[in-house]
Amino acid sequence: MSTYIDSHLHTGFSADSDTPPELQIERAVALGMPALCITDHQDFDGPPDVMDFTFDTDAYRKTLLALKERYRDRIDLRIGVELGLQTDIPTDLAAYASSTPFDFIIGSTHFCDGMDPYYPVFYEGRSEEAAYRSYFEEELKNLRAYDCFDVAGHLDFVVRYGPNKNRDYSYEKYRDVFDEILRVIIEKGKGIECNTAGFKAGLGHPHPAEAILKRYRELGGELLTLGSDAHTPEYLAYRFDRAGELLKDCGFRYYAVFKNRKPEFLPL
Repeated sequence: MSTYIDSHLHTGFSADSDTPPELQIERAVALGMPALCITDHQDFDGPPDVMDFTFDTDAYRKTLLALKERYRDRIDLRIGVELGLQTDIPTDLAAYASSTPFDFIIGSTHFCDGMDPYYPVFYEGRSEEAAYRSYFEEELKNLRAYDCFDVAGHLDFVVRYGPNKNRDYSYEKYRDVFDEILRVIIEKGKGIECNTAGFKAGLGHPHPAEAILKRYRELGGELLTLGSDAHTPEYLAYRFDRAGELLKDCGFRYYAVFKNRKPEFLPL
């Protein structure tokens, strides 16, 4: 059972999932969640050699509103989006974000140097450290450029896919850029997420790692959501109990869930 609310998950509207939304909702109901926020991928203008991570927003909203009504006596379904942040693209992300009454918007960096870090080509011809640093610097640039999000998604996402994953990775190695990322987020009044997909990926840590979560709290950051990044129902709320204890150890006492783009704070 999990009474923690999952604010990052995917359904068949995302290119990398074929899960019907109903199955994610049924799983959340079975886990005893009072609410759930679906956040499918909307990555406009992605690299031409990767799958198309966009969806029809009208169809998405229509489908989820019908499900919200169908399940209204069992769970509070909220409609979010994981918006891919990139600079120098033709799509006006701010206009898109304001065009639909989303409950919640995650701002995530999925592409860097015209590539997707999921694929080995991103790491070719340079050290793993240089590739990671390039990603973190791209993330910083994106977060400086945009305000059309509520929390920044999976800050150290890239380490899921590096040649050695997080074996040689630490907050200290990239302290300069991470501290600036966290300061930008806090100054903008935004938050971060604790994304438990890092556990699923075998890292032994969430995204971001504990040292970054602690540093965010030290710098005055308080706004934080919980997300599993589940693409299939069995990973919904994955390791949330562990994450809750970890976050308390990092100095947090509350986490947030969003409705109508406004945070509600709940005890960990």
